[in-house]
Parts: sequence; structure tokens; C-alpha cells
Amino acid sequence: MNTKSCLNCGHSISDEFCPHCGQKADTARITPYSLIKNDILGSIWHVEAKFFQTLKDIIIRPGKTAMDYISGKRIRYNNFISLLLILFGFNVLGLHFYEKFAPQEDVAEFSDLRAFFSKYSKTILFIIIPVLGINAYFLFKRLKLNIAEHFIIATVSLLGILIIFLLDDIVSLIGLWKPVSGIFNIIDKIIFGLFILFPAITYWNAFKNLYSKSGLLWRVSVLYVLMGIESFTIIIILYKIF
Repeated sequence: MNTKSCLNCGHSISDEFCPHCGQKADTARITPYSLIKNDILGSIWHVEAKFFQTLKDIIIRPGKTAMDYISGKRIRYNNFISLLLILFGFNVLGLHFYEKFAPQEDVAEFSDLRAFFSKYSKTILFIIIPVLGINAYFLFKRLKLNIAEHFIIATVSLLGILIIFLLDDIVSLIGLWKPVSGIFNIIDKIIFGLFILFPAITYWNAFKNLYSKSGLLWRVSVLYVLMGIESFTIIIILYKIF
């Protein structure tokens, strides 16, 4: 077996990475070619590929993505909390551009409501995680997942909602730029339906092989009822404060 010393810590290496510090074994002198190929293009491709792969998995198979992450299969995914903050920032930016380019009468019509949700959007969105997580912890207790693991599933559900919101922002902006009679209203309604259904899709996708269809259906239904009551109560309290 060929071994060599790690250029970073001096330990012996016989594999692709140093077992002591984790640096790659093929680290060599930097050349113009290696700088462009590995450090610039390689880094950009790695970050972008991982980012978009995570988004795709959250939309296509949210429950399985959450369960894979919980089970330890994490290297293919971006950190969910970091992704949450990034997507939230994109949504704020999307809303800003919509308000900037939308006709003033459309913006003014919902000015009070927009002001309320603009002020408390972080609270409202991030309250979804504990609301979903705690309710699901009791409804799906047979699975023996702890509260933190249920919070991961709830986080993936919120990530999906934020992706859908972002798509809605893009559709709204395109509709302002190039309005087509009726089509953007239809797309907007489809996106709104996905937003409402996404938590159900997440839990169904996560637990469809662990419960019967009827058992999963009533649990998800109760989850929605509880989530609706609790979210409505929180929004009313915040609105009274506002």
C-alpha cells in the first residue's frame, strides 16, 4: 500500500483524505490551471450543485429528504438552517421588487396587511417549525423520533413553503412585466394550493411506508386542524399587538 505524508499535518495518508485533519491527499502546488479548474470552477460548481440538488429534493421528495437527513445521509445536502435563511432573504427581495414595480393601487389595496406581515413575517414563518414539530411529535409518537428530529421534518416543510413563495414571487413579477390574460392567475392558484398542501405532502412522503393510509390520513388531518388553530391564534395576538 502506497502511503505519503499529509502536507497539512504530516500524518501518513493511504486514502483520498487525511484521517487526521481531513485534507485531500492530492493537494499539490497551485498552478494557473489548477487554480481555475479546482479552486474557482470546482468550488462554484460544488456549492451550486449541492444547493440546487437540495432544493430539488425538498420539492420532489420532502419527507424522504428529511428522513435521509435524520438517518445520517447529510453530505449531499446544504445545511437546512442556512438554507432557511438564504430562502427567506430571497423571499424578502422578491417581495421588495414586486412592491417596487407593481401598480400603486395594487400595493395600496393591501398596504396594512403587507405592513403587518412584513413586520412579523419572520415570527410567523419560523413559528411553523415548533408548531409542526411539537404537534407531529405527539401524533407520530409510535415512530420514536425525538423532538429535534421532528423539528428537522418541520424545517424541510418550511423550506418547501419558502421555495413555493419564491416561485410565486417570480410568477407575479413576470405577470407584471408581460401580462397574459388568465394564465398567471391560474399558475398563482396552483402555487397557492401547493403552499397549503406542502406540509401534508412532506409528512405523507416521510411516513407513507410506516403507517396505513387511513392512519396517516387522520393524523395529517388532525395536524392541519391543530396547526390552523394555533397559527390563527398567534397571528391574532400579533395583529392585536401591531
